[in-house]
Amino acid sequence: MTPGGPTDTAVKSSANELVDNARAKVNLTLRVVGRRVDGYHDLESVVAFADCADQLGLLPAAELALKTTGPLADACGEIGDNLVLKAARLLAERVPGLKTGTFTLHKSLPVAAGIGGGSADAAAALRLLARANSLPIDDARISEVARLTGADVPVCVPSQPCVMTGVGESLMPLSLPKLPCVLVNPRVAVATKDVFGALGLRSGELRVGIADVIQAIVWPEAGASLEEWVEAFAASSNDLEGPAMRIQPVIGEVISALNATDGAWLARMSGSGATCFAIYENTAEAGRAAEKVRRDHPQWWVHSGVLS
Repeated sequence: MTPGGPTDTAVKSSANELVDNARAKVNLTLRVVGRRVDGYHDLESVVAFADCADQLGLLPAAELALKTTGPLADACGEIGDNLVLKAARLLAERVPGLKTGTFTLHKSLPVAAGIGGGSADAAAALRLLARANSLPIDDARISEVARLTGADVPVCVPSQPCVMTGVGESLMPLSLPKLPCVLVNPRVAVATKDVFGALGLRSGELRVGIADVIQAIVWPEAGASLEEWVEAFAASSNDLEGPAMRIQPVIGEVISALNATDGAWLARMSGSGATCFAIYENTAEAGRAAEKVRRDHPQWWVHSGVLS
């Protein structure tokens, strides 16, 4: 598989097949503002995307179908429940005569891991369907389907750094520097609904004071240094880290292992876990840190690269 890069670099793998990369999403910060009366949680999160990805292909055909390949294909679960098919079906309901076909998902990212693997796959499916049908990616029907498919799908469609608020539908672009990083997953799945359940908010309950809700966090301006951004991230947190650790204590072990590497500026859990990340000054330090984690924990999934 070709490492995931920006989506505009996707190319055809054959004369007829369209291919795109579904990049891993990383929540650098995650504040839970409260739980709405409809049961959904309002969030505020700084999101970036990694240079590791699943790969999704679309081969035009009369019937909609999905095949899975790759080292983690067995973890995809029931094909019929896959978010790629859900997104395609929802879009077909809204676009008369939508051209679909056979999707092939090369699965390399861990599932139920807090890095939006399934959501990124669904977003890649929407990008491919947009290309196959000459639809603009900002078509209102694509935006609607992204929201209906899953809370993380809207942010994964552009796969660009941003502040994500609400239930994931509001995106404010950010100009982040490239962030050398290591991602680690202990190969333990964590269900998002269980983590939010452990947070324990009642419907309509705010987790932060009203003054905190009104006052938006001010992030560094474009051109700020890596150090300035890391300081800003460190002043925030991931509110789901504690609840997720109570469900899977191994998350604490992952963060400790990352903090034990040389040059780790910040180590934190992404999303609802169990994937954690650490930020480094440069990619060489990140690479050495990844090798240490692999040696000490050969059973874990480890990736070193850059967030952008």
